[in-house]
Amino acid sequence: MRRVLFFVLFALPLVGACLATVFGTVRGIVHDPQHRPVSGIEVVLKGTTSEFTLNARTDDAGQFHFDAVPLGEYTVAVSDANFVAAEQSVEVLSGTAPILHFELRLPTQNQTVVVSADAAQTETVTPTSLVDRLQIQETPGASRANSLAMITDYVPGAYFTHDQLHVRGGHQVSWLIDGVSIPNTNIASNLGPQIDPKDIDTLETQRGSYSADYGDRTYGVFNVSPRTGFERNNEAELVLSAGNFYQTDDQLNFGGHTNSFAYYGSVSGNRTNLGLQTPTSAVVHDAANGFGGFTSLIFNLDPHDQLRLIAQARRDFYQVPVDSADPTTNLRDVNRENDSFAAFSWVRTFSPGLVLTASPFFHYNSANYRSDPLDTPSATTQDRSSKYEGGQANVSWIKGRNNARMGLYGFAQQDDQFFHVVYNDGSGTVIPPLTQTPNGSLIAAFIEDQFKPASWLTLNAGLRETHFSGALAENATSPRVGASVRIPKLNWVFRGFYGHFYQAPPLGALSGPALDAIQNQQQLNFARLPGERDEEHQFGVTIPIKGWVLDADNFLSRATNFFDHNSLNNSNVFFPVDVQGARINGWELTLRSPRVRNRAQLYLTYSNQLALGRGCVVGGLIGACPSPPPGYFFLDHDQRNTLHLGGQYTLPWRAYASTDIYYASGFSNSNANIPGDHLQPHTTFDLSLGKGFGERFSANLQAVNVANRRVLLDNSFTFGGTHYLNPREIFVQLRYRFHY
Repeated sequence: MRRVLFFVLFALPLVGACLATVFGTVRGIVHDPQHRPVSGIEVVLKGTTSEFTLNARTDDAGQFHFDAVPLGEYTVAVSDANFVAAEQSVEVLSGTAPILHFELRLPTQNQTVVVSADAAQTETVTPTSLVDRLQIQETPGASRANSLAMITDYVPGAYFTHDQLHVRGGHQVSWLIDGVSIPNTNIASNLGPQIDPKDIDTLETQRGSYSADYGDRTYGVFNVSPRTGFERNNEAELVLSAGNFYQTDDQLNFGGHTNSFAYYGSVSGNRTNLGLQTPTSAVVHDAANGFGGFTSLIFNLDPHDQLRLIAQARRDFYQVPVDSADPTTNLRDVNRENDSFAAFSWVRTFSPGLVLTASPFFHYNSANYRSDPLDTPSATTQDRSSKYEGGQANVSWIKGRNNARMGLYGFAQQDDQFFHVVYNDGSGTVIPPLTQTPNGSLIAAFIEDQFKPASWLTLNAGLRETHFSGALAENATSPRVGASVRIPKLNWVFRGFYGHFYQAPPLGALSGPALDAIQNQQQLNFARLPGERDEEHQFGVTIPIKGWVLDADNFLSRATNFFDHNSLNNSNVFFPVDVQGARINGWELTLRSPRVRNRAQLYLTYSNQLALGRGCVVGGLIGACPSPPPGYFFLDHDQRNTLHLGGQYTLPWRAYASTDIYYASGFSNSNANIPGDHLQPHTTFDLSLGKGFGERFSANLQAVNVANRRVLLDNSFTFGGTHYLNPREIFVQLRYRFHY
């Protein structure tokens, strides 16, 4: 009954209903040399890497307006028989509304394009990175199904350790596919990808200082604009690869479009003998494989209504690597995962600047861990599946100096959990199987406004109200405020932010005979997990210099009930825990170049970060807490300095090269026999070389960790034990495109 009531309430008229967060708005003014508005001028917006095109004409005030523009990079061109054509480039971020100014020139004048549009970062206080499909294709290793190089190479403070992505010291992140947030409240139980990188057209990464549109998972927001078919016309692409460790990562995708309809679909499969990070330098029992399918459909019903559908199904399998020197290397633990989602969106444009988006969705996720029956000290089986049914409804109204958004987001969740432990340590302890089916739900309402009292000043204010119902019922009020100031002529942009966030806890608990046995065996208890609550301060600056863009920020996050995970009895089965508190702060820097001599584009990302925990474990599997509680300590993924430096280079004869140099100062050290608070630093070099042969065929050679640098990456008590940096991987990738 509670679920029915939830959906009835959610389906009410959608009155509170923001533009889906995969979209932005582009608007502008066209005037003549005397600064008088020019009406009736044709304006064309076109994607830089696709055939996506929108057309408009200026009104009597010389203004034009494009709504529901997917995030990415575009060119905006204006033309008229009486004036010289002009063109500007614009970067669209989700929820932004940049304003472009065109000053038309007479044919007798020298052609001058006046680029006075605000840089993308001036439209938001959120530090943001954009990566497009061509960068993903050329970045070494980034296009493989299980790779997160599209994030770690381009996002400061993002790194991969103990088989989990971490951003700004935490591993709770949100994935939005086509603007729809795909919920997953589970902590550290999934190893498989949320989406195959080859299905991404543009990836927008936000790290902190989020508007009220976002809630739930706050260490990173990954907003995916999927491939749609606009970049091709009834064309298919076959991607084949092969390399060492018997790896292959293959895909067949196809797509096309008409004036009102675009479609894209793909099927893919991958396998390797190097799946997870290994506990020693030897690679033993580490195979992985996966397969899946993805589709994106867009239909323009009429000039005011657009229908969008995305759907995906994936299945992944992982062997758990073992220590070759351990006498139990014959053990064969495995993890099997399934992930499927579908989301339908209706985008309704009532008038220029007023847009409604309604998006129901479904998400299924499971992770099933199987220990070898002879595993010591215990053999553990843990199965979990989660179903999420929900939706979001948003309204965006852009008028004059205001960019206002309001909306609802919610889902119902049903879990099916099975847990069983067999002790092989001679103690005779028996834990009978535990089956439970916990339910929960979340509903959130938000309102946000961006106000520009002057062309150089932007003010942001928002509020998000969240109600979660599960093992515990919680309410959270999350205010957020920010401001950005653009210095005229210099165009430097300074920004600041203060806000609160709430992250809902996972469902489930340990109870009955299973908990009694664990209490007797390990002196552990189980406490219900409350949600994590975060407070963030941030300030930063964006400096454009002759096409180069330097962005720097400083942040401080304080967390109460910080989500982490802990293993059971030296096994690979993990339960979520709440650490009493955490403090994470740091400096971040990104530098991006324009096209240098039309041949090279360079990037640099740097992070100096400190991630500290505080107090005892207060939720999940807990032990005795000393009095007084411990003070601050290094979290297991604390790493002071991370640096990426690389670029893409256009070579003669339709060839290219892409490089990435990665430096890391080393994660925190938990082994008293190894000196120092942190493990040793390390540097790796990745390289990709590619060449096109005609219009249809291309090939590239990619190498990750070229020097085969092997170091102990982390020795924390986490999935698979200790972890070493992956060995050198070399593979060849072939791409063939054909019409059908």
